[in-house]
Amino acid sequence: MSELHTDERREEEIRQGESELYPPPQHVLETAHVSAEDYARYRKEGTENPVKFWEDRAREMVDWFEPWEKAFDDSNAPFYKWFVGAKTNIVYNALDRHVKTWRRNKIALIWEGEPGDRRVFSYYRLWQEVNRFANILKGMGVKKGDRVTIYMGRVPELPIAMLATAKIGAIHSVVYGGFSVEALAERIQDAQSKVLITADGGWMRGKIVRLKDIADEAVKRSPVVEQMIVVKRTGHEVNMEVGRDFWLHELQQLPIANGTCETEVMDAEDPLFILYTSGTTGKPKGVLHTHGGYQVGIATTLKWAFDLKDEDRWWCAADPGWITGHSYIVYGPLILGVTSFMYEGAPNYPYPDRWWRMIEHYGISVLYTAPTAIRGLMRFGDAWPKRHDLSSLRLLGTVGEPINPEAWRWYYRVIGGERCPIIDTWWQTETGNFMITPLPVTPLKPGSATFPFPGIVADVVRDNGEPADPGEDGYLVIKHPWPGMARTIYGDPDRYVRQYWSKFAEQKWYLTGDSARKDEDGYFWIIGRMDDVIKVAGYRLGTAEIESALVSHPAVAEAAVIGVPDEVKGNVIYAYVILQAGYEAKPELEDELKKHVRHELGPIAVPAKIEVVDKLPKTRSGKIMRRVLRAKAMGQPVGDLSTLAD
Repeated sequence: MSELHTDERREEEIRQGESELYPPPQHVLETAHVSAEDYARYRKEGTENPVKFWEDRAREMVDWFEPWEKAFDDSNAPFYKWFVGAKTNIVYNALDRHVKTWRRNKIALIWEGEPGDRRVFSYYRLWQEVNRFANILKGMGVKKGDRVTIYMGRVPELPIAMLATAKIGAIHSVVYGGFSVEALAERIQDAQSKVLITADGGWMRGKIVRLKDIADEAVKRSPVVEQMIVVKRTGHEVNMEVGRDFWLHELQQLPIANGTCETEVMDAEDPLFILYTSGTTGKPKGVLHTHGGYQVGIATTLKWAFDLKDEDRWWCAADPGWITGHSYIVYGPLILGVTSFMYEGAPNYPYPDRWWRMIEHYGISVLYTAPTAIRGLMRFGDAWPKRHDLSSLRLLGTVGEPINPEAWRWYYRVIGGERCPIIDTWWQTETGNFMITPLPVTPLKPGSATFPFPGIVADVVRDNGEPADPGEDGYLVIKHPWPGMARTIYGDPDRYVRQYWSKFAEQKWYLTGDSARKDEDGYFWIIGRMDDVIKVAGYRLGTAEIESALVSHPAVAEAAVIGVPDEVKGNVIYAYVILQAGYEAKPELEDELKKHVRHELGPIAVPAKIEVVDKLPKTRSGKIMRRVLRAKAMGQPVGDLSTLAD
């Protein structure tokens, strides 16, 4: 197991958390959708016969235009299919069916902008907006199967654009609004999107993020885009190219936007979206999800794990540009018919109680966020949240990375008032939905995601596939397919097989790329990534992407980046660079390189530190030994150097 590296801090965290147990409160046991007895039964049934378990959920959670002929098809493994022959469209379940019921007048979305502006959408109003946007896309010639790239901040037009694209059978590719030029251009090029939807800008910490400028430069690098729809958000002056760029508010006034747009009947296995995630090579992977199985997975996991009810106000504080936002801001809550809250800006702007003020003001009952945000707000102390009445909260959740017990306890005590179970979820872009997570009735250990969700068959194994002993680090694997899983990597099926299914090909297990362990009670503890992917503030960044950005600067001959532990972000990026002849290591150059990475990839990819070196530690085959760089950065022994080339 030499390739699994666990830092000492995580070891200590697991030791702390293993000895604590928080039983579910009595009021939760009495009111949860899934009782403790049913939970035990579903876990047993879901492990023994996962296909039947998911088939039952498919009938229970969503409506179908036509039923399936076969629930699960493994004839072309690992390209598995679910609900074969069924006809559906996720937008029918998210919107169309609700406007025929009492929910038409229920609030679907409450939105607050960073400057304090607010908008509220009933299910009927949201349905109308989606119809108008869908008509506009159709009028631009977008057809079933076409790809549409969406690049904007957290504004209502982002989910509206996603829903409109899916409604007409096109495939959306959302690019996170914090990414910069190169990242956006690569994703447009890979998806071959002829239409780009963006905004003039967005608000973040009181400043304008100039999204349209970034979009313009990205389109120059990837000229496949023929038309650009622009949402007016910040109102600052932007370039609008005649014949290519159109303001959304002007398009909405045209007759073409009026009326109902028919929802396209889709096959269960038809593509719904592509979402790019960082890999170990420089090129991002376009993870492909489909209409049928994905909606079954997200609806079931959201309803059961977060026990959502009609009276709830749900706040998933992620960004729609990531899988968390796709599954649990846009599609999942709408399928369940619940009321969601969405906020545009920073958690601590203009003051560290921004989130707590909004929870009190809107009566938020369930909050789902990242450990990074919790640690960041925890630094400001207990006084800020204690200024506000947070008694509306009944459940809390975490996502993106393992939560350390100290932050878990603070979240539980200060934010949840020791009455709100914490639903700590582990899952991935590729999995589509929660995979390892408690339900509200599960006894909790701080820092553990507890057990696989019913219907998910997960395990921790050794390099040879044997089960790891309790307390032993191993490979986290999924032993049976599930409906919400990615179907392929867009345009690169060989990479899909190689990356996820080749390590344990004989057993037909899915390799998650994470290391984990199980304790004596069977609780799962996620350790971290095994490959060259860094988790920064819950976001996955490929080392190769950042290295490529650094090397694209004329001063840099070679680069290597690693992640080092950070109290707030979990990890920060530490870069080593070899300079081209004629350049010297100066503080000004470090600042210039950071600005260059920010321009190419965006602020989340900027290294915290860039160190100039004469050479990099490499094996004889030329592979950079990142563990040596990590040990050097953290002041630890470098260990065995026998494979070092020099």
